[in-house]
Amino acid sequence: MGCGTSVTESQAKKSEKAIKAAILIQRWYRCAMARLEMRRRYALNIFQSIEYAEEQAQLQLSDFFTFMLDHFTQLNETDTDSVSHFFDGISDFNTTSSDLVLLEYEKMIEVPHSYRGPRLSFPLTAEDTAALLHAFKYHQQLHARYVLQLLHETRRVLRQMPNITHLSTSYSKEITICGDLHGKLDDLLLIFYKNGVPSEKNPYLFNGDFVDRGKNSMEILIILFAFLLVYPNDLHLNRGNHEDHLINLRYGFTKEVMKKYRYHGQKILHLLEDVFSWLPLATIIDSKVLILHGGISDTTDLDLLNLFSRNKMKSVLKPPKPHTEKKSSMNRTGLVEQHSSILKQMAKSPATSGYRGPHTNDRSDSEESTRRLHGGTRSDLPPQMHYLESSARKLPELTAKEWKQVVDILWSDPKTQKGCTSNKYRGAGCYFGPDVTSRLLKKYNLKMLIRSHECKQEGYEVIHGGKVITIFSASNYYEEGSNRGAYIKLNPDLIPRFVQYQVSKHTRKETLNQRVSVVESSALKSLREKIYTHKLELTETFKQYDPNDTGYISVGEWALAMESVLHLDLPWRTLRSRLVQLGSDESVDYLSCFDDLEIERPLKEVQPALVETFCRYRNDLEIIFNIIDKDHSGLISIEEFRQTWRFFSSHLNINIDDEAINKLAHAIDFNKDGSIDFNEFLEAFHVVHKFEKRKDQ
Repeated sequence: MGCGTSVTESQAKKSEKAIKAAILIQRWYRCAMARLEMRRRYALNIFQSIEYAEEQAQLQLSDFFTFMLDHFTQLNETDTDSVSHFFDGISDFNTTSSDLVLLEYEKMIEVPHSYRGPRLSFPLTAEDTAALLHAFKYHQQLHARYVLQLLHETRRVLRQMPNITHLSTSYSKEITICGDLHGKLDDLLLIFYKNGVPSEKNPYLFNGDFVDRGKNSMEILIILFAFLLVYPNDLHLNRGNHEDHLINLRYGFTKEVMKKYRYHGQKILHLLEDVFSWLPLATIIDSKVLILHGGISDTTDLDLLNLFSRNKMKSVLKPPKPHTEKKSSMNRTGLVEQHSSILKQMAKSPATSGYRGPHTNDRSDSEESTRRLHGGTRSDLPPQMHYLESSARKLPELTAKEWKQVVDILWSDPKTQKGCTSNKYRGAGCYFGPDVTSRLLKKYNLKMLIRSHECKQEGYEVIHGGKVITIFSASNYYEEGSNRGAYIKLNPDLIPRFVQYQVSKHTRKETLNQRVSVVESSALKSLREKIYTHKLELTETFKQYDPNDTGYISVGEWALAMESVLHLDLPWRTLRSRLVQLGSDESVDYLSCFDDLEIERPLKEVQPALVETFCRYRNDLEIIFNIIDKDHSGLISIEEFRQTWRFFSSHLNINIDDEAINKLAHAIDFNKDGSIDFNEFLEAFHVVHKFEKRKDQ
């Protein structure tokens, strides 16, 4: 008996030790996973903060476009039609029959025998969609003629659709709902592989933001529009905030189209702007589930959204003018007068009104014949305005109330707190709380709101007590491994089932820690570059907290300075160890956040302040220069460069010496032919990491 008792006690002690060891291992594992999760979350937070800051800048730039257009129109009141010619080539076909338009495209755009991509004939069939999927999987490109024909037919179908589409699950078992794709073709192909292609038995709804950021936005549009034409009752589309030609200028889609379809790119873009304006705004399933891209506000009116002419909203970034606005009120300030003076010079300048550059004769015969077919000669409008003319076309007048309704449903985000507040981080729409959600659902006898618009780490998120679902279908949105994608399967019981996935070409063999480290490193790199473009302003703010010029300030002061300049709403105290060096007393060596970074100076003539300004506003300047470069050759005149920069700097209230701009303009005209390759010029102004640069060398 005694021996047996001894064995039992020994086993008990061993078991106790094993349990304690297991608890310690489990505790260590949980702590390690919590640290990884924290790193992954703040990396995602950094990416999102920078993304929203860029959207704010885009909205501010749209104000610049609006001001530019309004004032040029005022200065040229004798030629009231001068801003209506840009889209004549597209509107000429609006009143003609569909068959005639398709025939005209066949006549004016020849498909060479050497073309090896898919050949389409209309009306499309399921075999055509299969051919497109196969071609794009192997990186083939659809010919411009078929793209234009496809877009024209898509517009014809979309125009017949209501603003709010009503669907029912009673005709099929489940409806698949996809969120943002953002040009990521691999995600769309993976969805079709896992879930099947759209068909009468497999309906889909894509909830906006098909384009921008990714490299294959055009292919995604072609696939979706082709399925829409084959299955108009089973493939459904909602408009997103990126289905907007002004947004596309900044986030890559415009450049993608011009790169892939150089000679016919402008025609494709013009037609796409019209197609985007006809996309439905929302969808309601079984009269219970509301699906729209962004969100709602406390003033969202589904009845109004269902009735107004949605094609009036060419761009949500150009609000309607108040009816009470008088022309004389536009010249209230000295800044406005300065802008107007510059515009007059631009209108009179020979360089801006007639400059074509050495690339003029590169136009193909087919492109020239197309120009004649679509309305003859161009107007005398300066090239700075040609892309903006679309905003001034004679369309039915859009009211401020209608504009706000659309902005709110395309740009808003949910929040956990009650109420409805301005979305200051995106610069448009609002933040809506659970009380706002409940009121709208109750008002329209709805059960649930499904929206997209926000990247979520797991591809989806459920908030507001299960009443609001966010679905995001672009995996690896910011960086390889940054997030999963997901889609929803909605059955007749209206119980959502989430399917997650992640396209993993390079990270399959990496550990979780390695994948998180890659995402974290990429996020911190982007943040450091953002910080460095504000070096002068940050240094000045830091020194206000350091009157004795010690080079050190407290952590609290450093965090306040960072947020006051960058406005990114980031946890700066948490990030301090990753961004700056700390003293023995935990004070911050504030200049260390600029270590290992520099902005290359491609020309000695460029002053340091001007270098930082060009680097900070490089994306904005690229958009403006692309507007000036109406044939997308990459070349603008010296006078266009100088006058546009003067106008833009006055808009931002940046004090840059005119002589410095003049010297710079002549210095970057390398071959002295009076033109500037602005893409090459802007590419030179970017933040570089000294260590990486040395390693590359």
